[in-house]
Amino acid sequence: MNLQMKFNKRKVTIIGVGNVGASIAYALTIRNLAREIALIDINEERAKGEALDIQHGIPYMGIANVYCGTYEDCNDSDLVIITAGRNRRVGETRLNLIEDNKRIMGDIVDKMLPHLNRSATILVVSNPVDILTYKCAQWLGMERGQVFGTGNILDTSRMTRYIADYVRLNTEVVKCNVVGEHGDGQVPIWSRLSIAGVPMDEYCENMHIRWDDEIRNQIKQKVRQQGAEIIRAKGKTHYGIATCVCFLADAVLNQRLTISTVSSPFHGEYGIEGVSLSVPSIVGVNGVERRLEERWSEEEYARFCETAEKLKEFIN
Repeated sequence: MNLQMKFNKRKVTIIGVGNVGASIAYALTIRNLAREIALIDINEERAKGEALDIQHGIPYMGIANVYCGTYEDCNDSDLVIITAGRNRRVGETRLNLIEDNKRIMGDIVDKMLPHLNRSATILVVSNPVDILTYKCAQWLGMERGQVFGTGNILDTSRMTRYIADYVRLNTEVVKCNVVGEHGDGQVPIWSRLSIAGVPMDEYCENMHIRWDDEIRNQIKQKVRQQGAEIIRAKGKTHYGIATCVCFLADAVLNQRLTISTVSSPFHGEYGIEGVSLSVPSIVGVNGVERRLEERWSEEEYARFCETAEKLKEFIN
């Protein structure tokens, strides 16, 4: 694991300035996480408009220089965030986006390569994020972990919220992870779920709270279907993922090592390779510094391996 420090100028380039990209730029600005934010989009006028809109509020909320950029901005960027791609329509799964968004990702990589700062970290947000993360890392040929995806950080956040609501406690005391695919192949790791360090089974028994397969299945279904429900209600999701990206950007730009359930290419961990999946990972200035190998139940591990095989079929 390479945990060396490096100096950076806290410059971020965002490729794709739709609702997700613009929300990320706005969140980065009001959190003061970046000094410079370049926005790149096929619709240059939109990128200019979003940059101006964010820039006009900066005197009161931030100091970042936000502007419409070009792929040349990748040359001195510390973090490149890729959100470009077709959005999921009502009734679609993330895997329905593969062909369209793989083509778009290939075009982006071709435009990035002549200008890319090879020490930059690349964060993929576009869906299907696991497949696009794997292909992007493959095409760019960068060091292990330098290219990673948001993966299941949002699913884990959603599950944390539902469990906290169920036990009527603050989200800060809930420790859980959703691993595998960011999609229908996600796997909640119930065996390691805890409340303030106390195993969930033990906590619920002590507090006389019902905790069984039916409750777990209800929570699992809510987490898995939440994205589709939001899309049905408002046509898009963007605020939740924007806050998750800010959390990861803080780890990269400010060199704050953290552990998060993100997606990156496997190289033999859990006996798996040739695919990107989400597992708890140490995230820092170099992207994914290390994927943690935890002990799960046999059923959880089996489902995780099934997901890996399914995604390999789509990749190949």
